[in-house]
Amino acid sequence: MSAELVEALFSRATGAGIDPHDYRRTCAEIATPADWAPVCAAAAARYRTAPGSAITRGHHLLMAARWSHLATLVPDENHVAHAQAADFAAEQGLSLLEPTARRITGPDFTGILRGPADPAGTVIVVPGLDSSKDEFHVLADALLARGASVFAMDGPGQGARVATSTLTSDYPAVVSAAIDALGVVHVGVVGLSLGGYYAAAAAARDPRITVAAIVSGPYRLDWAALPDPVRDVMTRRAGSPAAAAAFAATVDLTERAPRLACPLLVVDGGDDLIPGVTDAAALAQYAPNGRYLRVPGGDHLVGNNQQAWLPALADHLTQGFA
Repeated sequence: MSAELVEALFSRATGAGIDPHDYRRTCAEIATPADWAPVCAAAAARYRTAPGSAITRGHHLLMAARWSHLATLVPDENHVAHAQAADFAAEQGLSLLEPTARRITGPDFTGILRGPADPAGTVIVVPGLDSSKDEFHVLADALLARGASVFAMDGPGQGARVATSTLTSDYPAVVSAAIDALGVVHVGVVGLSLGGYYAAAAAARDPRITVAAIVSGPYRLDWAALPDPVRDVMTRRAGSPAAAAAFAATVDLTERAPRLACPLLVVDGGDDLIPGVTDAAALAQYAPNGRYLRVPGGDHLVGNNQQAWLPALADHLTQGFA
């Protein structure tokens, strides 16, 4: 079971920017699933305390944030502490590497704004059910390299806000509140996994969003058919089984798809098949300006083949500001 767990999370870890050899060495210490979080937390601590120049320390702290986030992916009594450690390490690391980066927080969200003061546009990165803003540094770096600013956020039930909030069906309003707080004119949004649903729903709601993309996002969910591990995570993030089932019932883009008028890129992995999840191929079909990219052999979040989609997605989002 532990070997299967380590293998199942391999592409997710490496897709988040963790060196594959470091992952294999570190996870060799995992004998049971109960070891997952403590081993990941210990790896985060090694990076967090590693010496070096300011630049070296900055990179080490971002790596610590990724490992602390990984620690949250398997149930553990210190879940909240791991999420908070990821948030703190990322902010510390970015303060050393990018002094202009700044935290922006609202009643229902928090995140770090990175990038130039006068960008062509700002992309909001929306995480999913058990992910956080600190899982997607690689995506953010690809957007920054193309001249965009990036606001990676944690909303209700996510990352830094997991201790104080639960899943909400009104996440699109949270994205709109983030746009208000950012005070920017040209806005794009990209959502990952369940964040893909959030991003699509927000783009259908808020005309200030002029370009959108989603990766491994659902078109709709069927609570009864979802695998037990997914329902367990959703239950923890929603607060109760009843709240989780009610939330899942709201995840449906059927009515929103025709209203999502901005340029949209939908990315799916060809091997990402989860019972109870209808993928977003229909969204690309029914959105007026939708385009679909299915990556053969791609897994959930397509971390096993980023080259097949990440450059195209980053181009799509940044060219959408032209």
